[in-house]
Amino acid sequence: MDAEQRATEASARRLRERIRSMFGRSLQIRHVDAGSCYGCELELQTLTNPYYDMNRLNLFFTTSPRHADMLLVTGPVTRNMELALKNTYDAMPEPKIVAACGTCACNGGLFSYGDYAAATGLDVFLPVDVYIPGSPPNPLALIQGLLAVLDRMEQKARHQRIVIGPETSDG
Repeated sequence: MDAEQRATEASARRLRERIRSMFGRSLQIRHVDAGSCYGCELELQTLTNPYYDMNRLNLFFTTSPRHADMLLVTGPVTRNMELALKNTYDAMPEPKIVAACGTCACNGGLFSYGDYAAATGLDVFLPVDVYIPGSPPNPLALIQGLLAVLDRMEQKARHQRIVIGPETSDG
């Protein structure tokens, strides 16, 4: 086993343990292609092959934003996708975690310089929690980015006031 395989296995093990401890179930990811060249999608598909096998890590793609824990966006946000992206974000339950995957989603990439059809990066439209840079990012970078997403979810959960049952006052 070479160094990359060991690093991948270590990251995968940490990711699986953190997902189980935080959710008690799987992390549901809603992916939206906002106008990419399909390079990032190929790397995302690599996560589903037997070598990386994201399902063993309790990571699943979902088609419904209502079931999603995270919104993963690839590509620069094209003008045609602005409304669809906003509607997807609005349909997600709280806490909403957004990840920009790839250079184009992070800052617009080559397409952000005055192109009539594409806007800039994702953070112009939605609050981005995690940036996963790369053109495209490799599968190990994607797994590490998902670990960073879990860190961000823990931070958001600490800042939200969660009340279970009726509130009582002591005084």
